[in-house]
Amino acid sequence: MLELGILADDLTGGMMVASLLEAEGIRCPLVSSVEALAAIDPVSAEAVVVARKIRLIDPHLAVNEAQAVVAAMKKLGIERFYYKYCATFDCTDRGNIGPVALAMLEASGGSQTIFCPAFPRHTVTVFQGRMFIGATPLADSFKKHDPVTPMLNSNLVEVLEPQTPEAVGLIPHGVLVQGVTAVEALLAKTGAPKLYIADTADDADLERISELVLDWPLTTGADALPVFLSRAWRQRKGIDLETSQKTLLAASPGREAVIAGSCAGPTLRQLKQFAQQHPVFYVNLLEAEDVVTCVQRILAWVKTQPEDQPLAIATSDDVDDVEKNQAVLGREGAAVLADRIIGEVAQGLFALGFRKFVVAGGETSGQVINSLDIARVEVSAFDELGGGYCHQAAPEPVSLVLKAGALGQDDFFFQALDRMRLAEQH
Repeated sequence: MLELGILADDLTGGMMVASLLEAEGIRCPLVSSVEALAAIDPVSAEAVVVARKIRLIDPHLAVNEAQAVVAAMKKLGIERFYYKYCATFDCTDRGNIGPVALAMLEASGGSQTIFCPAFPRHTVTVFQGRMFIGATPLADSFKKHDPVTPMLNSNLVEVLEPQTPEAVGLIPHGVLVQGVTAVEALLAKTGAPKLYIADTADDADLERISELVLDWPLTTGADALPVFLSRAWRQRKGIDLETSQKTLLAASPGREAVIAGSCAGPTLRQLKQFAQQHPVFYVNLLEAEDVVTCVQRILAWVKTQPEDQPLAIATSDDVDDVEKNQAVLGREGAAVLADRIIGEVAQGLFALGFRKFVVAGGETSGQVINSLDIARVEVSAFDELGGGYCHQAAPEPVSLVLKAGALGQDDFFFQALDRMRLAEQH
């Protein structure tokens, strides 16, 4: 039966959590719309992810999406819900983490929930309410340069409070290590808040948290906690904890493209290495205000490239160029323009026979998936590709590797293309 329904606020995040669950032996399909949930078999799957591009939309629209997702999941018999956002808590003062969490809490019938964005496997931890990436506070990390959601405060309680009328509490590490009973006593105090940031230093803390919240209607966090929730419910039911090796999906014969929208350092390095062997079209947003002409120019360039070789189209820029773009176009204007170009280019590439896509950036991935009208994918188990490898079987085979901008080694694009090619040899 379906044990967990997950709403992810972007495609790469949804893909990663689905792949992590698949690696645990949890059958977890991913859909990109509420309507596609109706086709999910509640018998063959234990979890389902609905990945929606809601991180940066108007908070009222994000709330409506969240309510619709919970209602549709309830029709499938789901009673336990999870709101998945970025491990670096990407948001602005207006949302959408707070508004969406409150909407899902009400829709699920819960009374309290936690925010557990830590991902110790990737050195993202929370202590005394403050997030660290490795030993670096969030506000001093690369995230302070994010072009859309610059994270300038490491204190997650203070980050969340402007987004909600509710008070935000903290489950401190000193209480968490005392065990579930101690935490429950904290949460039961008179006047206790509905919302809590949870300190999380390592996997042992995730085990404690999963024991605490296993029967809560709603929990929220990043990619790590659902894995520990799945282990907890299987242990309760006496189900063997089996892992999956589903790392190769069906083939998608066709041309190959990299589409990059992330401005994170790893993506820029990956593009640089890719460009040493293959052509890359770098989009200058300041010269691209006429979207139609820009897309036509890109696709005309694509037609001049060898059909038996991969190519890349990128709106990615370094910090200095991002600031120049935003000075002219505004932060939101630059992001919207890049999204429009990426979406129309993706459609054009598909029309030219491209069927294998490597996409860098969470927002970019959502734009590509939506532009290609991909409603449901099968997800591979988590491995060196970071959980982004997926396949659409119908109406026409398409394979993708979607990656968060900050993840992956410098040769990631080559690894991703090799994996999709390997499917055609089996």
